[in-house]
Amino acid sequence: MSQEFIAIFMFASMMLMLFTGQRVFGAIGAVATIAALALWGTGGQDIPFSAAMKLMKWYPLLTLPMFIFMGYVLSESRLADDLYRMFHVWMGPVNGGLAIGTIGLMVLVSAMNGLSVAGMAIGATIALPELLRRGYDKTMVTGVIQAGSSLGILVPPSVVLVLYAMIARQPVGQLWLAGILPGLLMAGLFILYIWIRCRIQPELGPTMEDAHKVPRAEKIRLLGAGALPLIIFAAMMVPFVNGWTSLVESSAIGALAALVVSLVKRRMTWKIFEDCTKQTLAISCMFMWIILAALGFGAVFDGLGAVKAIDNLFTEQLGLSPWLILILMQLSFIVMGTFLDDTAMLVIVAPLYVPLVGALGFDLIWYGVLYTITTQIAYMTPPFGYNLFLMRAMAPPEISLKDIYRSIIPFVGVMVLALTIIMIFPEIALWLPGYVYGN
Repeated sequence: MSQEFIAIFMFASMMLMLFTGQRVFGAIGAVATIAALALWGTGGQDIPFSAAMKLMKWYPLLTLPMFIFMGYVLSESRLADDLYRMFHVWMGPVNGGLAIGTIGLMVLVSAMNGLSVAGMAIGATIALPELLRRGYDKTMVTGVIQAGSSLGILVPPSVVLVLYAMIARQPVGQLWLAGILPGLLMAGLFILYIWIRCRIQPELGPTMEDAHKVPRAEKIRLLGAGALPLIIFAAMMVPFVNGWTSLVESSAIGALAALVVSLVKRRMTWKIFEDCTKQTLAISCMFMWIILAALGFGAVFDGLGAVKAIDNLFTEQLGLSPWLILILMQLSFIVMGTFLDDTAMLVIVAPLYVPLVGALGFDLIWYGVLYTITTQIAYMTPPFGYNLFLMRAMAPPEISLKDIYRSIIPFVGVMVLALTIIMIFPEIALWLPGYVYGN
């Protein structure tokens, strides 16, 4: 049996197991283990053992539970309530101001949590009811919340970029820094679109008349509440960027700062602390199992030489250019995103795509940013986008699935524009990590 056929058979078997509803790490790990034993006999058992040892020795992985814990503490302390009130009173007098403020809220929530699901939950439970009550167009605001939540896996501390760093064997710190400017670019494009749209059609985002009645003292207080997550983010990132602390030490600072803030604001109870700890343990273990399975699967692929065979197929036999191959990769993410989440997509294609991207001469840090943006586009693409059904579960009854589908069309267009800009100008993603690590 040829190496190419073995690789295709492994990939098809893994996809079949995923379609049957098996857990991602179980499907990928099982295929990797069975293939290793079938190809190399008892010597194949060294592959999962080696992957486990590599996982346990990867020091930056300690950042994962720290940032997950930080996100849960800040979410459970209801800090987002104060943030949204701040955007309400400061942005209310502008047409579409509350929708613009919602994007700002999502950026800050992303800097606190690192997961897109957290932004979606906060936006759907806090922002959406208020936007609808204020007379905002339901189709537009549904798209605003879905688009804003997509920033969660791009703006640091992104948990997904930690996973990509482990599988692609790239520095987490560089990936986080690479995500900052693209994340802000995308947020800025969302805000620009909302502002222009509401200038043309003011009825989509009416001004908030009662925002003028809020006392100045209250506005200042709420501004301080909005600055709080920025202070936490600065306390965590400034020492790391300046080289005073390692990445793991910075993550510990962030987790400790979040805990101190929740205690100072008297919003931390033993029950909340226990829930945050349990959730952190559950998600951290889930990610570790996924990484372990991906490393094992990737080791089998490397042993087969499948990546070189596929590279030869695309470049030599089919004569495709590196850029065309890269675009086809991104399109495949959009297809897979109709039925898989971002971690599953990464684990499935990383053994094939990441080495191929490197062989084609592209920067793997830059590609990590492209991957995160493309998966979020896939999440929001009908008919089976992950975010679409998540939004349907959280939205009030008056918002139909048709409204949700219609709402994402312009925002997907904005995201494709941002992706195109970053592909044409890679320095948007690479300048900041190059500057920091160069110094």
